[in-house]
Amino acid sequence: MGDNKTGFFGKLVNGLSKTRNSIAHGIEAVLSGFSSIDEEFYEELEETLIMADIGVKATGAILDNLRVKVKENKIKNPQECRELLIKSIEEQMTVDESAYSFENKRSIILVIGVNGVGKTTTVGKLAGQYREQGKKVIIAAADTFRAAAIEQLTQWAHRANVDIISGKEGSDPAAVIYDAVSAFKARKADILICDTAGRLHNKKNLMEELRKINRIIEREFPEGHLETLVVLDSTTGQNALAQAKEFNEVANLTGIVLTKLDGTAKGGIAVAIQAELGIPVKYIGIGEQIDDLQKFNASDFVNALFNNE
Repeated sequence: MGDNKTGFFGKLVNGLSKTRNSIAHGIEAVLSGFSSIDEEFYEELEETLIMADIGVKATGAILDNLRVKVKENKIKNPQECRELLIKSIEEQMTVDESAYSFENKRSIILVIGVNGVGKTTTVGKLAGQYREQGKKVIIAAADTFRAAAIEQLTQWAHRANVDIISGKEGSDPAAVIYDAVSAFKARKADILICDTAGRLHNKKNLMEELRKINRIIEREFPEGHLETLVVLDSTTGQNALAQAKEFNEVANLTGIVLTKLDGTAKGGIAVAIQAELGIPVKYIGIGEQIDDLQKFNASDFVNALFNNE
């Protein structure tokens, strides 16, 4: 496990380089630009964090926390705030270990998100990783509006050596879920991962569809754990936060998957989403390989962002 960890941390350091330029460099500039800690110092920090997509709510909490610690520790020099600030950011994002307990239960995972965010790829990668852990996995291709999504998932299923249940293009997604849950029970699988449609511009239909899917799962497999993950493209920054809010209105979200962190200067959105919605970022994606989707670790994220060892 050790090598993989260093490997992923190295990738995280590289992957967050654009975000580092927007957040860490901005913060360093403020820390070195002030000789004392005064109101103006905090205002500059606040502006820097908000500009870096960390969001108003998270920024407020981070700075409140920092002010308290600066007082308690009688800190006078802005440079000495660096570690405290990093710690404050980390505290905003820490994910409880129990957030992943579903991986070791018989679980059904619904994956939602708009087209183009990497949703289908996320389903494939998760399936491959659970399969590598020796779990029996089934994929359900319930995003039936896109023939490409069904084809793509079928390829992932073959590659990961897992079963796939799909309908024809345009068929009823709820029917696919019904078949998938039946197969899940009959084949005594451990995890069922469902790729579902994400058409936010048509919220009413989406809500109905998700309700129907949830009803089927509750009726057919009430003893299972239901995990609902929304996939967001971090390159869209504040727009990803807006999407998370909208999806949270139509579904009972339990976690967030943030993709494309390697392509964005807006990685601070990871902090914002968690603070605004109280929903943990559970997985992050920093590349195309199957192992480039990993569980989110706040201290790794923050250390990679600030390039701490």
